[in-house]
Amino acid sequence: MDLKDKSVVITGGASGIGAALAHRMAGAGARICIADRDGDAARVVAKAVGGVAATCDVTDEAQIITAIEAAEKAHGPVDIFVSNAGLGRGDPSHAASAPDADWMLNWQVHVMAHVYAARALLPAMIGRGSGYFVNVASAAGLLSQIGDAAYTASKHAAVSFAESLNISHAQDGIGVSVVCPQYVATPLLGMADADAGGSLITADEVAASVVAGVQNDTFLILPHPEVAKYAALRGSDPARWLTGMQMLRSKAIDEFGALRVQDFYKLV
Repeated sequence: MDLKDKSVVITGGASGIGAALAHRMAGAGARICIADRDGDAARVVAKAVGGVAATCDVTDEAQIITAIEAAEKAHGPVDIFVSNAGLGRGDPSHAASAPDADWMLNWQVHVMAHVYAARALLPAMIGRGSGYFVNVASAAGLLSQIGDAAYTASKHAAVSFAESLNISHAQDGIGVSVVCPQYVATPLLGMADADAGGSLITADEVAASVVAGVQNDTFLILPHPEVAKYAALRGSDPARWLTGMQMLRSKAIDEFGALRVQDFYKLV
């Protein structure tokens, strides 16, 4: 899809990958609406890219609809919706130890927010015969994030929902991309661009791959290309893959004394 003059909504757009995407897409000629729980930060990014902002908690369907309405008022019908908001809290101890509230929040942010956006936009997009969803998932949606079962399960569901959108609506003229980065130097990991290096990439590097993917109508966008190799191994030899992940978990505990997501990029 050509981004020039397209109306774009980006959730979680006030920082990290979302903010980097806003700058990249605006640079390609898109008109941007930043939707974020932090309304003040959203307005800062919106001003920088010449767009508009909407305070939006993506767990609330009504607020997603309100953000869409703000974008439509400013820029016309939404052409591209980027479901980028995310979180990660980790397992307190064993794999089922996170409280129900954490499991439900992961489900609401990583899955239902994508559903709410599609529910609001699909009828008009189908009627026009065009539209695009960019659902930001994670390499954990193809593999697994050691030490965060709720994150992993919800990201797998996010990938699955993106597949359903593609299967059901490609013939309606609807494009879909699902983005599955591995480790990115963003506030989610308590990091900034200066921390990037090796397998830890910047938000802007992710944004560049997303823009290229959307322009080429690529379904699976892998900012870390090596994830394709890992996913192939997982599919072809599950026992070997699980053994390798068990070894990686043990190595993380041995080297860092705990399972912290922000340490894993040092091991891959």
